Order: sequence, then C-alpha cells, then structure tokens
Amino acid sequence: MLAVERRNRILERLQAEGRVVVAPLAGEFCVSEETIRRDLAKLERDGYAARGYGGAVFNADGSAEPPYSMRKKTNIAGKQRIAHQVADLVFDGDFIMLDESSTASFVARAITGKRNITLITNSIDIIAKLRDAQGWNVLCTGGTLKTDVLALTGHQAESFIRSYHVNTAIVSCTGLDLAAGFTEAGEDNALIKQAMMASADKTILAADFHKFNKRAFAPIGRLDSLYALATDVEPSDDWKTALAEYGVKLLF
Repeated sequence: MLAVERRNRILERLQAEGRVVVAPLAGEFCVSEETIRRDLAKLERDGYAARGYGGAVFNADGSAEPPYSMRKKTNIAGKQRIAHQVADLVFDGDFIMLDESSTASFVARAITGKRNITLITNSIDIIAKLRDAQGWNVLCTGGTLKTDVLALTGHQAESFIRSYHVNTAIVSCTGLDLAAGFTEAGEDNALIKQAMMASADKTILAADFHKFNKRAFAPIGRLDSLYALATDVEPSDDWKTALAEYGVKLLF
C-alpha cells in the first residue's frame, strides 16, 4: 500500500471515529509505529488531525478540508452510493449544474447513461471525465483556476453561471448543521454554489455522513432551500424530522 493510500485510510478512520491510536494502526497496516507517527504528523500539518500521546484526534473545526486528490479517494463506496441516488433524480433532456466537489465527480460518472443532457460546471476534472459523453451539451465556466481542485472560481465563473437557467443544481458542502444549514470551507466555493442554486429550479445536496453536524466558514444555504438531500448513511431521527418538516426529500 502506498503512503498516500494509507493516510487516506487513516483520515477516513479519524473522520468516522474521531480518534486513532498508533499501535493498532501499525498492526493493521503492517508498518512500524514510527511510520504511523509520520503519517499522523503529515495529517496534523495539513490541518486534519491533532496529535496526542499515543495517537491523534480529528480536527473537526471545519477550517480545513482535505486536498481534492485525497477527497476523491476517501469514502469511495459512500460517494458512489450517493451518486447513484442523485442519478435517479436526473432525467433525459435535463439541464443541470454540477459543482467542483469530489462527490460531483462521482455523480458525473453515474449519469453518463442519460441522454441529451445539458451540463454546466466549473470543474475541469468533470469536463475531462465527460469528454466522451455522446449527445451532451457540456459548458464550462470561465474564471480563475484553483489548481489544487482543478476548478474555476471568481466573478467570471459566478457571472457565467447566473446567466443560465437549469432544472437542477447538484452541490456538495463541507459542513451540514441543523441550525446553520450547509456551509463551505472557502467563500469562493460557497459563492459558486449559491449562484448555481439561484439559477436552478431545484437543488440537490450530495453530502456523505462525515459532513453532518459540522459547521464550516462560509454559508451556502438553508435546509429549507433544498429539494433533496442524498447521503450514504441513515441520518439520526432529529435530522429526519427536520428534513421532513422542511419538505426535503431524503435519500440514503
């Protein structure tokens, strides 16, 4: 197993359980405890963990988000499940917008069997994945390139998005909170997602279980602005009750 793959697995464990211990991880991955400590040190430098005696805890303050390259390899099964749920809400002939999130990349792959789709995105990664889509009309925004996520942001991208009208906007988020709604680590990404929502008849939020009960820096929208929420694990009863009260379709 490559070091980056091992760190991805450790990050998944941190997100799911909140803490990890060095010795069991060393046994699980068949490496030395010193190797695990180096992994945890790297995760700490990147802002995802706080090390303590014998292990580390997850840094859940929402101020840092894993790099796109790492997010694409994290919780793959969950994102595939979400993508197929979202695909069931996309129909032949639809006009849709997809954001730059790693989950949106899975959605793009899941809907390639649809016909006559018009898709607008600020994600260069998604554009590359759809290069062989037959009979589609694919539009990419202009804007400022964010090389770490292969996405376009800024005023030009936002203006391009607001100049169109679509059936559905499909977005993700960094955090999902009953009081604060859904939020994003960076304001530039939040503004792009807000523009997509304003240009769409309805919005589908695609968010895996790691996003629940977290609040990030920049607001995107309130829960009552959603048509549907697609996730990978059944939410708690308080979430189900709140979403039902807002009239949000829940898919898990």
